[in-house]
Amino acid sequence: MSDTLFHKIIRREIPADIVYEDEHLIAFRDIAPQAPVHVLFVPKADFATLDDVPEEQALVVGRLATAAAAYARRQGFAGDGYRVVMNCNRDAGQTVFQVHLHLLAGAPLGRFGTAG
Repeated sequence: MSDTLFHKIIRREIPADIVYEDEHLIAFRDIAPQAPVHVLFVPKADFATLDDVPEEQALVVGRLATAAAAYARRQGFAGDGYRVVMNCNRDAGQTVFQVHLHLLAGAPLGRFGTAG
């Protein structure tokens, strides 16, 4: 496994405010939130960018999306709406090179950004 900030969180080497975890992924609150709700969903499988996920591993991305949607429903804001974002490479704003999905909510669309 690589040695990014997210990998260290997965290995419990650094603390995080973990809101969900299963055998495939972990979700935790962003330390620099861009919205009132900003949770990162990270697969435990090691892929630096979306471009690195092979077609036969597409389920990894699907799990991120369905886990984010389930979290939004459980927290009660799915009906109001939320944004999911995946940045791929530096020009798109990716700052941690481990595939991850941002879930942003808690304010009307357009009132918050889509960082890293």
